Amino acid sequence: MGYSFSLDDVAFLRSRHGEKALETVSGLELSPSTMLADITETRSRYAPHDAALIETVRCRRRAHPKLRDAEALLLTDDAVQQATASVVAAHRAAEIAQRFPASVVHDLTCSIGAELRELVRVSDIQGVIGSDIDRLRLAMARANVPDATLLVADALTPTSTADVLLADPARRSDAGRIFRLDQLTPPLFELLTTYPGRVLVVKCAPGLDHQMLRNRFGFDGEVQITSLDGGVREACLWSGPGVEPGRRATVLRTRADGTVAVVEITDREADDVPAGEVGEWIVDPDGAIVRAGLVRHYAHRHGLWQLDPQIAYLTGDSVPEGARGFRVIEQTGVTEKALRKALATLECGPLEILVRGLDVDPDRLRKKLKLKGSRPLSVVLTRIGRKGVAFICEPGVRF
Repeated sequence: MGYSFSLDDVAFLRSRHGEKALETVSGLELSPSTMLADITETRSRYAPHDAALIETVRCRRRAHPKLRDAEALLLTDDAVQQATASVVAAHRAAEIAQRFPASVVHDLTCSIGAELRELVRVSDIQGVIGSDIDRLRLAMARANVPDATLLVADALTPTSTADVLLADPARRSDAGRIFRLDQLTPPLFELLTTYPGRVLVVKCAPGLDHQMLRNRFGFDGEVQITSLDGGVREACLWSGPGVEPGRRATVLRTRADGTVAVVEITDREADDVPAGEVGEWIVDPDGAIVRAGLVRHYAHRHGLWQLDPQIAYLTGDSVPEGARGFRVIEQTGVTEKALRKALATLECGPLEILVRGLDVDPDRLRKKLKLKGSRPLSVVLTRIGRKGVAFICEPGVRF
């Protein structure tokens, strides 16, 4: 739990004196070894807002890898955890502008304005509205996104005629992370039924059971699974006029120069691929592709095939750009004895273990193998039919 800000704290932080105070506190180390002295110094100069200053600086530092220009934002610890990464939010903003040009977009759960900041940057979006029931976070949003129209409103109470509605139901409570859809704030199903006939985009946890959402609750829109730099970040539900039903995986990767590469695949592509013997490479598809159920579609696009129809590993004689591939050295059994013998012969030391389709704990197995060599290798453990199989590979490479 972080510091609980007050509206008075926010007003101070937005003032000229508060901005100068933040510059000063930003120069402090604020490490465990210096914290006591840093708190004492800050309190002597800026009480009663010393805690708010320190917490703001610490939140900015935590947010730096996630949010663009984090050093200029007003934040809370919870808001940092819940905020969508700027790269993901920017991609969504551009997509909204492309699919619904010259639209007004209303973020129904805007919090401190992380998503609003990306929406206002897109010239093809005509207007941006943000609302929230949390007056404190809304006050921070006013500082973070001065170009947006902001209001206090419940997401389940329609308050605008915006062309596109955006929502991110809270997935955390005082008790921790929430997994049940009816415990989200606001509840997902109530949100979906509050805006019939309107374009609604709802961000959800990446583990969302989208098949259950369709079968049990009749969701008839598009489910988009998005990953960033190898980590699956969210499932996004698109519904309303102009939205075609289906599944889509969006893979975002940050290049060395800071630009973002985008790969997308949908269930409208062909998915007829065979299963066969292992090729030169084993390909581990991005998590967004796996969770969207688009492994076969991805394989078809790139001329790959499956080792087993029920397993997400693919194989082929090349690796698609952006994917992770493992060049196969040899195939062996999955018993400890077989693996230990094969890996010892190859003088293996550092070992990465990947598992799909088998009940194997990689860390426990690695300890039991007691490898003493120096050569780094990877092992892909999976099953073909009912038989477990191990592929010993060169270390994984990102193409």
